[in-house]
Amino acid sequence: MKPNSLSILFPWQDRVTYRQVPPETWHDLGLDAIVEKVAAKPQEIPLLERVMTSLTADPEVCRFRADVFEDLSRHPEIRDRLMKLLDRVKMFYDYGVVSRHAGDEAGIWDLMHRLEEYRDYIVSVEEIRECLSGADLRSEGLITLRETIIGIYESNGFAALRKDVEELRVNASGVRSVTVGINVNERFEAINMGLVAVNAKPFTRSGVLKHFITAVNPRDEISPEAEWSGSMNYQPASPPLGFTDGMNYLVEAGAVLRNPIIGMTMASIPRDDGSSEVPRQFDSAATTLLTRLVRHLREVLGKYINLSVRDISGLIPELVFYVRWAEYLDRLKQAGWHFCKPEAGTPEGGSGMRAEGFYNLKLIGSVAPGQAVLNDLRFDGEKRVYVLTGANRGGKTTVTQAVGQLFMLAQCGISVPANVFVFDPADLVLTHFPADEDRTLDLGRLGEECRRFRELYDMSSGKSLILLNETFSTTSFEEGYYIAVDSLRAILQKGARTIYNTHMHKLAYDLDTAVNIAAADNQKTPGKAVSLVSESKDGTATFRIRIAPPEGKSFARGIAEKYGVTYEDLTGSRTPRAPGSSS
Repeated sequence: MKPNSLSILFPWQDRVTYRQVPPETWHDLGLDAIVEKVAAKPQEIPLLERVMTSLTADPEVCRFRADVFEDLSRHPEIRDRLMKLLDRVKMFYDYGVVSRHAGDEAGIWDLMHRLEEYRDYIVSVEEIRECLSGADLRSEGLITLRETIIGIYESNGFAALRKDVEELRVNASGVRSVTVGINVNERFEAINMGLVAVNAKPFTRSGVLKHFITAVNPRDEISPEAEWSGSMNYQPASPPLGFTDGMNYLVEAGAVLRNPIIGMTMASIPRDDGSSEVPRQFDSAATTLLTRLVRHLREVLGKYINLSVRDISGLIPELVFYVRWAEYLDRLKQAGWHFCKPEAGTPEGGSGMRAEGFYNLKLIGSVAPGQAVLNDLRFDGEKRVYVLTGANRGGKTTVTQAVGQLFMLAQCGISVPANVFVFDPADLVLTHFPADEDRTLDLGRLGEECRRFRELYDMSSGKSLILLNETFSTTSFEEGYYIAVDSLRAILQKGARTIYNTHMHKLAYDLDTAVNIAAADNQKTPGKAVSLVSESKDGTATFRIRIAPPEGKSFARGIAEKYGVTYEDLTGSRTPRAPGSSS
C-alpha cells in the first residue's frame, strides 16, 4: 500500500504496521460462519476476512475506523446510494486495474477496459461527491474523503477526462463486430486472411454462409455471422497460413467454429486455466485488425496514464466492508440485539480491557434477544491471565470466543455485542483450540498441542490476546498440569492478556503458589493469573462468569446423575428424594 493512497480503512499507511491473524483464529472464533451472514455475495467473503484478519495495535486507527462506521450507521441513505454505485461500477471488480497484465503493451482489449475504468472512475467521483455533500459527517475519514473527492471533481484534469471519455465511448461503442475474410487455395487451405469490414451491428445469420455450411453438413446449425456492407476492400493482416494455423488464428480472434461431431465451440476449449484466455487471444488479433481505432485510443488515454484510478477503485471494497457490517447490525438491532461503539485506549493504559454486558455473536439464531446471558470482564495491570473453570457445557468456550470476537470487531471499527467495551488494541489475537484429528496423526495429540502452543507463544507479545481452550488436556492430568503451569508462567512473563479455559481445577487452585509466585521470581511479571469460574446453581449452568476460586469438585457427578449412570442409578439402590429436597 502506498503511503499517500486514499483509504477509509487503512489510514497513515506510511507509519502503521499490520500483522496477519492466523486462519485458525478466524475459524476458532466462529467468524467464518458469521461473515457468511454479513456478506451479500459469496465473493465478498474473502474481502471481509482480509480486512478483519489484518490487525494493528495502533489505537488511532481503531478510533478512526469506529468513527467512519458510526457515520455510515447513522446515514442509511448514504449506504443505499453507495450500494447503487457499486452496481454501476462492476468493472472495478471484473476487469479492474489489478486485472491488467503488467508489462503488456496496451491492445484493444486493455484499452477498451481502461476506457471503462475511467468511465467508472468518473461515475464514482461524481456519485461519492453528491452522496457526501451536505451530509452531517463527524468522522475524519469521511470528511477527508469528501474534501478529496470535491478537489478531484473541481480540477481541470477531471473535466478534460470526462470530455475525452464521453467522446471515445461514443466512437468505440459503434463497433459491434468485425468481418474477417479468408483466402483459400484449390485444396480449401487458408493461405491468408484480413479485415473485410468493421460493423455497427452484431453478428446475424448470413444466407450465403448458411447455405454453404448446410451443404457441408446439413445436420449442423450454423453460428451467427455479421452482415456487412459488401465492400471488398482488403487489408492483409498476416502472411500466408497453413490450414491449421489459419483455423487457430481464427479461434484466437474470437471466431466461433463448431465441431460437427461433438458440437463444441473451439473458442471455449480450456487452455491451461480455462476459457479466460479467449479475450486476450482475441486482443492480439483484433488489435492488429483495428489499428486506427487502437492508435486513437492510445493517444487519448495515454494522457491519463498516471491518473490515480487505483485509489478510487480501492475505495469501493472498503465502502462495501463498512456498509455490509452496518446493514447486518441494523437487522440485528431491529430484532432486539444490542451493540455499542468500541472505545480504543483504556484510562489506565497498559493493554487493558473493560467489557460490560457482552455476549457471543454465535448465540444469535439459537436464543431470542434478551435471553442471552451477559457477562463482564476486565484486564488491567493486576489481572493479566484468567484460568476459567466450570461445568461441561457451562459456557466456557462461548465466553472465550466472545472476548476474541470483541477485539476482532472493535479493531475494525465495527460496533460490538456489549453494553460497554473499552480496550487497548491487540497486535494479534491467537487461539489454541482442540486440533482436528487429521492434524494429530504424525505427532500425536499432545505433540501437536505442544507444537502449536510454541508457535503461538513465539508469535505473541505483551500486546497480544491469547485464548486457550482445553489446552494440554489430551494427556494425563499430571502431565497436562505441569505443562500448563510452565506455559502460564511464561505467558505472565510476556504480559499477554490470556483466557485459559480448562477442566484442570487444581491448576486454578494452585495459581498463587505454582504460577504467580514462581513467575514473580523473575521480577518482570506484569500482573498475575486469576481464577475465573462459570457458575452453576443446583447443578445447572447459569452461563455467568465471576472471579472466584474453582468450585472444588468435578462436575462429572452431576453429569452422571443427569444421565443415570451413578452406582445407585445403575443398581437401583438410590433412595427416592422427598419432593422439594435438594441433593
